[in-house]
Amino acid sequence: MRLLVLGIVLSALNLRPAITSLGALLEEVRDGLGMSGSVAGLLTSVPPLCFAVFGVTAPRLARRFGAGAVVCAGMAAIATGLLLRPYTGSTAGFLAASALALMGIAVSNVLMPVIVKHWFPDRVGSMTGLYSMALALGTSLAAAVTVPLTDALGGSWQSGLALWAGLAVAAVLPWLPFVRGRLTAPGARQRDGDGPAPDRRAATGTQDSVRTEPARAETPKLRITRSRTAWALAVFFGLQATAAYITMGWMAQIFRDAGVPAGTAGLLLAVTMVMGVPLAFVIPRLATRLPHQGPIVLALGVCGLAGYAGLYLAPAAGAWAWAVLLGVANCAFPLALTMVGMRARTGPGVAQLSAFAQSTGYLISIPGPLLVGVLYQHSGGWGLPIALMSALMVPQMAVGFLAGRDRTVEDEAAR
Repeated sequence: MRLLVLGIVLSALNLRPAITSLGALLEEVRDGLGMSGSVAGLLTSVPPLCFAVFGVTAPRLARRFGAGAVVCAGMAAIATGLLLRPYTGSTAGFLAASALALMGIAVSNVLMPVIVKHWFPDRVGSMTGLYSMALALGTSLAAAVTVPLTDALGGSWQSGLALWAGLAVAAVLPWLPFVRGRLTAPGARQRDGDGPAPDRRAATGTQDSVRTEPARAETPKLRITRSRTAWALAVFFGLQATAAYITMGWMAQIFRDAGVPAGTAGLLLAVTMVMGVPLAFVIPRLATRLPHQGPIVLALGVCGLAGYAGLYLAPAAGAWAWAVLLGVANCAFPLALTMVGMRARTGPGVAQLSAFAQSTGYLISIPGPLLVGVLYQHSGGWGLPIALMSALMVPQMAVGFLAGRDRTVEDEAAR
């Protein structure tokens, strides 16, 4: 069991450095590869596109090979992509290697809630909080230390990007014992097509507890698109992802245009991301103790609206306060992951819901950062982009409130 927890934490640490390490060195990458401005701008939409395209394949792969094997392969794909992309020597090669790494991230994104639901059904909140906290830590760590580490390595952006492959290699190792057998919760009864229960030795943590006999799990006959809760959760996931990618891509520039020094603007962005480390552990635990998660959705939304208002009215004077408020608002992400685990009763149901909500949600999030850039360029200021961010927060709060109701997709989507 401890090995599984270690695998979950190390995997979560690897779910964002591929993105935020690139953001820290984007100018150097552009110069090194002769990348045009338009192609560099499209890079902000490549991660959600890959998450949407590849994430939907995760449940099928998990049924075929087992969730542990798929996550292990995903970590290997991340390591390979991150190691290759700085040395491809071309924009096309860089994008292809990035897509390989993002494919590994996509399937792991979808399967983390599935593994938590199956192995820790009575600790969904605390375990979701643990890996959400690790995910936030990996995000902020890559943003904060990539440039200093690059400088320490002689200023080579290739080395600065490639070093994150080492973290992904470390994440492969805990999953290796699970590759030959399907993840089966110790002591679990046979139910919901999860396969046969392991013998009594599984409770002792011996080798037999991880090498259970593979059993093909039958997916419940769900028409997930018939579930209003699934749609509400997908739209909520998409809108919170839109806000997060806009924040990561543009918040530092908003502060710089307001007269904040570049170094301080980077620290403000780091503060926003670091807020997710403690709150990503607290919010899921709180969410699982409430019959309705809507009030948490509304509280996070109010923080986001307050942060956007501050960016518009006094971006420099209250910069630290706005960074903190937007960091709190970005914790809608671990809340969405927690609700994925709570809105389905079975492991296969969580897999279907996770794939649908994340793939649909990431598709929804693709235009947001690009649209903000277009509005900023054509309006010559941040008034219209901030208005767009604020306007998107209102439907995010509405659909999140609906997704937080105490019901399951099995009740709504069963044939």
